Amino acid sequence: MSTVAVIDYGMGNLHSIAKALQHADATADVQITANPEQILQADRVVFPGVGAMRDCMQALRQTGLEQTIKQAAQNKPFLGICLGMQALLADSEENGQTTCLGLFDGHVLRFPEPLQDSQGNRLKIPHMGWNQVCQSPHPLWHGIAQNSRFYFVHSYYAQPAQAEPTLVVGRSEYPQAFACALAKHNIFAVQFHPEKSQQVGLQLLKNFLAWDGHY
Repeated sequence: MSTVAVIDYGMGNLHSIAKALQHADATADVQITANPEQILQADRVVFPGVGAMRDCMQALRQTGLEQTIKQAAQNKPFLGICLGMQALLADSEENGQTTCLGLFDGHVLRFPEPLQDSQGNRLKIPHMGWNQVCQSPHPLWHGIAQNSRFYFVHSYYAQPAQAEPTLVVGRSEYPQAFACALAKHNIFAVQFHPEKSQQVGLQLLKNFLAWDGHY
């Protein structure tokens, strides 16, 4: 039986993602936890998050989970979701510049305003709702059709460094293309919410629970 640690640092839809993981594989032992030892002993780790980056990083440092996350992300299947994806980059423009975990080389930027589509219609920030994802090959896309729609809620987006173009394994548009899925070794991270993305989201979580961490 696979154990899955959902990191609890006080921010994120923890019960929603835990319930979705359990639905994706009823045999999985899903644990919502802030205990570093439990996180490091789990077979897989999920790092969710919503809210402001400054609050996220402050909570991780106050709880001592910053180092736990960095250690867990070295050697086991690791899934970052929404703010949990953004926190993996070097820094974020949010709150006047916030230093993040630095597991991926790149930055988190705010969508520029005013934002307009090709017809000149104003687009709202945050980017909220269903949007297509153009995939690049990765095991976690197994069984998910190209350009499937996932559910997004965010005002900031990841911009990986040009030196690491292979990080990007999923792109969406609002209205310009932006990275919405990043992968490196045993880490996979998404801007959208798989737990809110109906069948395709459950399939992605199912793939994660079966993934051996190789890419």
